[in-house]
Parts: sequence; C-alpha cells; structure tokens
Amino acid sequence: MLASLYSPSLALLTDLYQVTMAQGYFKHGTAETEAVFSLHFRKHPFGGGYTVAAGLAEALEWLRRFEITPADAEYLRSLRAAIGGPLLDHSFITWLTGRRLTLDIDAVPEGRVVFPHEPLLRVRGPLWQAQIVESALLNIINFQTLIASKAARICAAAKGDPVVDFGLRRAQGINGSLSAVRAAYIGGIAATSNLLAGKLLGIPVRGTHAHSWVMSFSDETTAFEAYARAMPDNTLLLVDTYDTLEGVRRAIRVGLDLQRRGHRFLGVRLDSGDLAYLSKQARSMLDEAGLRDASIVASNDLDEYTIESLKQQGARIDTWGVGTRLATAYDQPALGGVYKLGALADRGRWRGVVKASEHAAKASVPGILHVRRYTHEGMFTGDMIFDELQSPTDGTVTIVHPGDAVRRRTLAGQYEDLLVPVMRQGLPLHTMEEGSELEQARRRCTADLHSLDPACRRLLNAHEYPAGLEHSLHDRRQHMILASRITAPEHSR
Repeated sequence: MLASLYSPSLALLTDLYQVTMAQGYFKHGTAETEAVFSLHFRKHPFGGGYTVAAGLAEALEWLRRFEITPADAEYLRSLRAAIGGPLLDHSFITWLTGRRLTLDIDAVPEGRVVFPHEPLLRVRGPLWQAQIVESALLNIINFQTLIASKAARICAAAKGDPVVDFGLRRAQGINGSLSAVRAAYIGGIAATSNLLAGKLLGIPVRGTHAHSWVMSFSDETTAFEAYARAMPDNTLLLVDTYDTLEGVRRAIRVGLDLQRRGHRFLGVRLDSGDLAYLSKQARSMLDEAGLRDASIVASNDLDEYTIESLKQQGARIDTWGVGTRLATAYDQPALGGVYKLGALADRGRWRGVVKASEHAAKASVPGILHVRRYTHEGMFTGDMIFDELQSPTDGTVTIVHPGDAVRRRTLAGQYEDLLVPVMRQGLPLHTMEEGSELEQARRRCTADLHSLDPACRRLLNAHEYPAGLEHSLHDRRQHMILASRITAPEHSR
C-alpha cells in the first residue's frame, strides 16, 4: 500500500535522535555491532483483556523500501547544530547515503491475539540499522494494532452482525484512514465506505446516500424514487432526514415498487434518534409490508458499548455502520508500544542488556526474546516470554508476571512459538498479494478469539490472561537490575 501512495523515499520517517545516535555509533566504531531489539506494549488498549497484532505487512514494506537517497542526504546536510554549524558530519552522511537495510525480522503474524510485554516484533542486525527503524516501526505497528483491537471489540459486541467502516471523514489524514480500514478489516469489519481502501486493499465497499440527497429534492418521496431509479439494485434509503417513521413508510412504498419491477430492495438506514425503538418499529413495518428481507442499517457515533446496549434492548438492527469511534480509536488515542534493546554481540558472544526503572513493569527484559503459547483442548492457557538463547525444556514451566514477582503460574501441554521469520537480510521471506495477506490475518484473528477464554473477551472488567516471563529469565532480569543499581553513581540513585 505504501508504494501506491508514496513514490518518494520514506527513509526519513524517523525521529531526529535516531539519526544523531546513528552518527554516534558511526564515530564510536559500533555502528555494525550486531544488536537485537524487541517491540512490545505494556497495557491492553480500551481496558480490554486482549490485543490484536496488526501492521506487519506495511512495516515490512517500509523496511524493504528503506534507502537514504541523495535528496535525503541533501536535507540532512542542511540541518544545523545549536551553535550554527552542520549538525551531522559530511563523512557520516556520505557513508549513510544509498545504504539499504540488512535486518532479520521475526514477528507475530498479523491477526494473532497478543498480550502485554510479549515481543510483537524482533529486529536483529547492525546497531545503527536496528536503531534507525525504531520510530517508523512503532508508528505503523502501534496504530494498526490499536485499530484492529478496537474493531475486534466492536465486532464482538455486534455478535456476528456485519460491521461497516464509515470513518473516512473523521480519520486522521489520508494514510490514517487507509491504515485504519486495513487494521479494522483484520479485526473483523465486513466492509468500508472508503473507495480508495477498496481499490488498494481489496476490501468490500458499501454505501448509501446522504441527507443532502433528500434535501436536494422537493420532498422525501421524490428523492427516494429518484434514487431507486438511479440505483435499482443498490437501493438502501436513509430515512431520518425529517420524520424517521414517516421516512420508513415512504421507503416501503419505493421498496415495493422496486420489488414489482424485479429488483431487490436492500433496506433502510437509521442515523439518529432512539435506535432501539426506531429499529423495532421499522422492522415491524417492513415485515408487515412483506419486505422481510430488507435490512436495517444503523449508524450515529456507535461503538462497542452502544452496540452492546442496543443488543440488550432488543434492537432490530442487521448491520452496524461505525465511523469516528472506530477510525480514531475514540476512547484511547494511542497504543503504548515501546521498542527496547535486549542484547548486543560482544566479541562473538551475545550479552543481554537491561533498562532499570522505578516501576517494575517498565524495566526492560534482557535477551533475544521469544514467546510461546500453551493450549489445552483448543483453548489458550498461557503465554511464556523466554530468551531464545536459553530455551526452556519441554514439560512444565513456571512464568512470572512482569510487574509482580509474587504472581506465578505453571504451564504445560501443547504449545507453539509465536514469532516467525518474516525478513532476512532486509528482504521479506514471503511475497503475497495484499488481499490474500489481509484475509489470512482476518482468519487468524477469528480463530484466536475463539480460542481465548470468554472471560478475557469481556468488554468490561476482562479477566487477565496469564502471560509472563519464564522464571529463569525473570530471575536474570532481577539480578541485572539490582547489579545496575549497586554500580550506579551515588547521585543517580
């Protein structure tokens, strides 16, 4: 999708300090030191009990296309330091220009359900490369994972009813709208009103007409009849421009006329008012007129909580049009994803590194991290984060909660390792049409949610799924954190 939107280089989609650190590594002679970083988040969005991984395909496309072009280099040379001279050395910029990435990436496939502190993405390669890609990876993965998780929650509230994205006009810019639709499709939406997303991503598109169509005619009946003539096989009428139930009556007359002429009347859309009451009344009126196949579509600032409430009230709504609160992840604007250095190659051997913190949950985890998921009779029972260099043996294992050492759990039985190779030496391992990737990710999301305890899928007060550090990794992290505090200068404690 990126190549379809942006022809210029996107290599400078990064924060300035990534480039200044790259120059520091270059000058210090450590730029080519092999390093491993991991991308994870610390807390589920929306107060939920699960998160849906998304954005990987777009992240891999960005990595594959990475190159500091001569135009990028010219801009970097124009940057000035605080005292007025060049910010970056000429020799460093010359060295950087034209370089391509040679990173190895292992990642959780899109659509998988994931949990706090688990590596969604693991990056291995030269230190300068692994460092300079941080901001772009977080930008892509954080946003799409956030939206996919919101979509999954909305679709769960709809209980199998189709959910259609109506969020284009409220989304955060052009690419924000497209990325949101892509992620929402992984999370379970059935279609979008966004034609460009349909073209680029192969997502089904749906739509009706706006209030302005009705207002542009002398009366509502004339407007409905004109729309039916223009779109006889796609007539779904917005009925709340003036009086909703009177609008339904007029839509029924048009629908019956369409039916007599051999066309199928799709139904009506409600966009305001008491949706529970109006949908029940509309359903009764449509059925009484013999239009039992006509659908009722509802919109109007819907989210998972409103949809769940309407379901509990017995609303007769068949399709849910969700806009602002999906495309903007309305009640949580960002996922708190982070990207942390876990290990460095030191004279041919790997050395784990750790960032200490006053808050235990914010301390980083050393090592080349992996995640293993245990199952029993098709249901997920727990996830273990472990160091690939010290893989635990088969059998019963103990995991420790990353933020509370007292909380431990034993896991055993069948398992699968979630990180899979997706890029080697800067080249994606699999090339697939975007639509095919999306369909696979969508199926993974559905399957994972079915394998997750329903208590973890609750919209409110979700049960916490067991996910933690393999006990020896936890012990090693604690030892390294204590050692770092003992050796720290007195003024820094």
